[in-house]
Amino acid sequence: MAGVLAGLGRAVARHPLPVVVAWLFLAVLGFTAALGGFGEGLFPRLSSGDPTVPGEARDGQDILQDNAETGGGLTLLTDGIPATDPGLVGPITSAREDLAGIDGVLRVLDPFAVPGGLDGPAATGLIAEDGNGLLVVVDLEPELPEADYDVALAAVQDRLDQAAADITASVQGARTLVGGTQPLVTAITDQVSADLATGEGIALPVSLLVMILVFGGFLAAGLPIIGAIASIAVSLLGLLGFSYLIDLDASVVNVVTVLGLGLCIDYGLLIVSRFREELRKLATEDEHRPSTESQPVPAKIATQERVRTALAATMASAGRTVVFSAVTVGISLSGLLLFSADFLRAVGAAGMSIVLVAMLVALSLVPALLALAGPRLVRPGLLQRIPGLRSALRRLGDVAPAEGLFSRLGRGTQRRPVLVVLAVLAVLALLAAPVSDLQLRNSGVALLPESAPQRQFFDTLTAKYATAGFPAVQIVGRASPEQMTELAERVRATDSSLTVAPPAAVGPDYSVLSVYPADGDPASPEALELVAAVRADPPGYQTWVTGQSAGLVDFVDAITDRAPLAIAVVVFATFLLLFLMTGSILVPLKALFMNVVSLGASFGVLVWVFQYGNLSDLLGFTPTGGIETTIPLLVLAFGFGLAMDYEVFLLSRIKEFRDGGMSNNEAVVAGLQRSGRIITSAGLIVVLVFAGFVAGQLIIIKQTGVALAVAVAIDATLIRCLLVPATMTLLGEWNWWAPRPLRRVYARFGVREG
Repeated sequence: MAGVLAGLGRAVARHPLPVVVAWLFLAVLGFTAALGGFGEGLFPRLSSGDPTVPGEARDGQDILQDNAETGGGLTLLTDGIPATDPGLVGPITSAREDLAGIDGVLRVLDPFAVPGGLDGPAATGLIAEDGNGLLVVVDLEPELPEADYDVALAAVQDRLDQAAADITASVQGARTLVGGTQPLVTAITDQVSADLATGEGIALPVSLLVMILVFGGFLAAGLPIIGAIASIAVSLLGLLGFSYLIDLDASVVNVVTVLGLGLCIDYGLLIVSRFREELRKLATEDEHRPSTESQPVPAKIATQERVRTALAATMASAGRTVVFSAVTVGISLSGLLLFSADFLRAVGAAGMSIVLVAMLVALSLVPALLALAGPRLVRPGLLQRIPGLRSALRRLGDVAPAEGLFSRLGRGTQRRPVLVVLAVLAVLALLAAPVSDLQLRNSGVALLPESAPQRQFFDTLTAKYATAGFPAVQIVGRASPEQMTELAERVRATDSSLTVAPPAAVGPDYSVLSVYPADGDPASPEALELVAAVRADPPGYQTWVTGQSAGLVDFVDAITDRAPLAIAVVVFATFLLLFLMTGSILVPLKALFMNVVSLGASFGVLVWVFQYGNLSDLLGFTPTGGIETTIPLLVLAFGFGLAMDYEVFLLSRIKEFRDGGMSNNEAVVAGLQRSGRIITSAGLIVVLVFAGFVAGQLIIIKQTGVALAVAVAIDATLIRCLLVPATMTLLGEWNWWAPRPLRRVYARFGVREG
């Protein structure tokens, strides 16, 4: 592999401009296509909803959708004034007449037009329980062509918005909201787009600042950022392509984009740093003096041939590390493909493609930019010429002398390895303690911030209209409404706090019983217990228990069933890859164990923050009492991959020195000293990238960002800088042991430097 990568480095160094132009073309194409320059862009194609899996809940939903009497629609909600206020009659009557004339509208319902008017039984569900508010419901015809549906929905939206404005203008104190399923999806996808812009707007400048400190100048710092921007553009283009193949959830875009951004900056940082190291090494060798890597190299001795040689050496070493890292992250994400949930498969497939893009950027675009920059990368930067900053930048920079902070840290750890191991494990166990209280939930509209109009619409609907919101449980039966009456009474008897709507016919063969918990929470114990009770003791006819609560139960069961296989595949593949890299069986086992304790700590912090509600004011969220169902698997897959990312960074340098003749302990200290700055700098940048996305509004992105930021922070500090050196010291030469048959396998198939 090293020879192939070295050849690639030389080829890119000879012809850098075509590589840069090709990536520039792809970046422009990606941004233009994703933002709608060639037609429909990425974000309008995204969907949103609770994750589902094949099973009873999905089958029940399919029956309801196939037999739906309407094609959905919109609802105008008034609040804060009595439904009997005479000022409501005129605007609503006028709107009703106009809405009924719109092509595609099936019916318009409001309490003034139903039989018996405000006092009739038909108006009950259209008037708020406290009497202060009413609903105007507009249903569209089923099975409208997509173009006709969009036109009708837009016309209804405009007329309801006008009615809302008329009501607020004519009735003092009135509050109006227009909402529905489609506006909710639009609100979530729009929020995804806004959060993506916010996250990147924070992450890129802050990352640039950190890399300026690391590299001591703007030129070297800018190269990984350029690579990251190209990676984002091509990633968005890839996601646009995926949206034509699979139903792509809105949150997938943010999750995989932030991963690609972090990895691309990480890989770029590693390549640029190693290139500068190799260039200095060549220059000092030609000057026939000992290597003093912190001393700037005169530009005249950094010839183009040395640039090519340095780039070839960089690709053979750091490039190999990037490939191993990308493969380990890809393996981690591949585990998501083994689950039956479409959402997880989409994240896995899209995530693997983003990792591939990040790797290709690091192996082609960044080297091409290095070849063009050449000797300028080792000249003293503008900041290094400022006397007060020169020494500080040297201490913080990517150029690590043979002795320094991390070598001292390594030797200190080696003096008391048992104490270090016990102390670090105790801290991680303390952080992981809250994970025992983990509760999973699908928040639905609660994904949006409380200030979002659609969140306010559905919160008000749930609070003031018992049967107007999304039912937590729906029981679909192959029976008539009369036959399901007995089941309805049985459900009411199980818990008096549940609101049970009368059974309603669904098509010619089915009926549905809708159940609403008192607090509207589909993850409430009452709702989940009802799902289990009906499934355990069904009536005498065929039933499907569906709804948000049943979907949550099915999702968790499906994850539990597939998790052992997915974990086994990822663990085995990762073990095999690390074995081929190191020739050891203990080093991969140790790395896997450390990943487990690191991720356990991040899960504990996740529960402490989001489920317990700590730091909610600081992070800007409202606690929902649980963690989104998809978060644990996403954090497990992404966090495992990122942890292995830093493990590969460190092990590659330790193995390099070990193969060079150093003893185990010497190689550990030297490897930590050489890679410590890069690992902590890369970790800091990734933490800042995730923190930038925490500034967004979607709760699922906040949870993902916090969990992964904590996981990376723990991994880049406690794990790589303390626990790894301590355990490798305790194991000594056993670190590199393998049974004789496996040693023969490594001798034939192992991947080595040089």
